Amino acid sequence: MTMVTTPPTPPTPPTPPPPALPVRDRTRIPAGALSPMLVRLAAERATGVLIRERGALYLADGQVVHAESPDTPGLDLLLGAHGVLDAEGWHEAFAQAGERGRVGRYLVDRGRLTTGALELCHLGALYDAAYFVLEPSSAPARFRYGAAHWLGPVHPVSVAAVERETLRRRALLHRIWPDPAADEAPLARTSRPAGPSVPPRQAAVLHLVDGRRTASDISRALGRPAFHTLVDVHRLAAAGLLTPDVPPPPVLPPAHPAPPPLPEQPGGLGAPGGLGGPGGLGGPGGPGDPGDPGGTVPAAPDAPPAPPPSAPREWSPAHAGEPPRDPVEADPHITLLRRLRAALEAL
Repeated sequence: MTMVTTPPTPPTPPTPPPPALPVRDRTRIPAGALSPMLVRLAAERATGVLIRERGALYLADGQVVHAESPDTPGLDLLLGAHGVLDAEGWHEAFAQAGERGRVGRYLVDRGRLTTGALELCHLGALYDAAYFVLEPSSAPARFRYGAAHWLGPVHPVSVAAVERETLRRRALLHRIWPDPAADEAPLARTSRPAGPSVPPRQAAVLHLVDGRRTASDISRALGRPAFHTLVDVHRLAAAGLLTPDVPPPPVLPPAHPAPPPLPEQPGGLGAPGGLGGPGGLGGPGGPGDPGDPGGTVPAAPDAPPAPPPSAPREWSPAHAGEPPRDPVEADPHITLLRRLRAALEAL
């Protein structure tokens, strides 16, 4: 008997999934984006400057090429503080190539800076300023198309990288010391003495804490990036060596203030000539004084005058022995009406 072998059935290929529905690029905003407007501009590959409450971000073809913030030292200050470039060389480059937007390229071409040093310093300043520019804000942002920075393109950075680094820095500060008041308020030293365990870098920051300077002021005085100074400030605050000098909230007036006291009037209670005062009602020597047998109590000055007594009815023999009649009954009109009513009732 011959055995017949049936070949195996080939597996059915999986059904491909349906194509995804078309979605507009500008609606693809990732969850938790720091600035939806910035994400949309990056998707559009826009060129210009995004101006926010605490600084500006410069874009070229949708990438961040520079960042500025009043809370951070500028690139010129950072280069000068480390002895990389003096103020004279910086002013020369700005005067020669500032209008053309080629200051960075001018410094490299003239041998003032190497390409690596310029890119390193530029990236540090960009991330430092972007951290403050992307801070939460209720003020509206605006974008100017076509605007360019005078430094020129050095090392463009994607918007996703800038936002990722900003979130990383926020998380780092929160882990060190979660109170954000030290980021903007003037800093004051506590009564706790600084021991020898304080590193020299933090000791330099602590030396400039005087109750008036903020972390941004200290970073400019030291020529350091502002975020690096914030890290030192948070560590010193966690160690109990400094604290933000936050002013107390203002005391608000009550919603319904009490009326002012009435001024004391002459002749008032207890005053000379007043109630209970010398010469006044009930006072010594005044009317109603028990020691004054002839004293009489006058009527109150503001009391309404008493009504005049009604005139007595003229006496006549015909009315002798009758009680006094009500004045209403003596009215002739009322008497006539009563007589008419009696006559009608008798019918």
